[in-house]
Amino acid sequence: MAKAEATQHTQESTGGTALPDEVERFTSIAEAWWDPNGDFRPLHQINPARITYIRDHVAAHFSSDAQSGSPLEGLKLLDVGCGGGLLCEPMKRLGATVTGIDAGEKNIAVAKLHAEQSGLDIEYRHQLPEDLAKTKGAFDIVLNMEVVEHVADLGQFLEASASLVKPGGVMVLTTLNRTIKSLALAKIGAEYILRWLPPGTHDWKKFVKPSELAAGIRPHGMDVSDISGMTYRPLKDDWVLSGDLDVNYLMFATKS
Repeated sequence: MAKAEATQHTQESTGGTALPDEVERFTSIAEAWWDPNGDFRPLHQINPARITYIRDHVAAHFSSDAQSGSPLEGLKLLDVGCGGGLLCEPMKRLGATVTGIDAGEKNIAVAKLHAEQSGLDIEYRHQLPEDLAKTKGAFDIVLNMEVVEHVADLGQFLEASASLVKPGGVMVLTTLNRTIKSLALAKIGAEYILRWLPPGTHDWKKFVKPSELAAGIRPHGMDVSDISGMTYRPLKDDWVLSGDLDVNYLMFATKS
């Protein structure tokens, strides 16, 4: 994981799918969201690959030109678990009308402030997806990026998120696969050896296999059309899209 005149509409989260320990962990370091060398450095590093994946798949689905200045023009996008707005801002720059929601009130405050400073018009809300359920089918695009491994009830979270996708709309998800390789690299390596993330950031048992994630959204009208991997290249110190799903992966699903 922007608003020129930041919205004052902030709603309290109800508990629900949010895990208090997870919310506290991320809000305690909220000031670091926009520091590319701070605690959220891994998100800054994977952002180019995530943005490319979202842009290209969404553009193909809605028959727009991915290489144009605003391929998401006219589309309403919701970023669930938006954190400090690391994806909301580039999505706005790609032309979307963007709403970001997060269980952490401090995260939303950071996102709003950075939005104002960046001169971008994005609506941010301290809210959970199930609290937003009354606006069912309100969004062309729903993003669940690096969030499903942190929720209290995955089934409820996916149901609520899917309900917010318009018929004909799309959902994009990224998370960590539950494999021995991800335990070694994404948990032990990233947190305790390389120190890319604060120790305790992830619970490997909450990592989600692609088959489990697909099964979680399928009953709610979502059809998976693509699953891609995201791989770290140590010699170039960057991340690229790949066919390796063993650690990080992305999923694109459409609503029939």
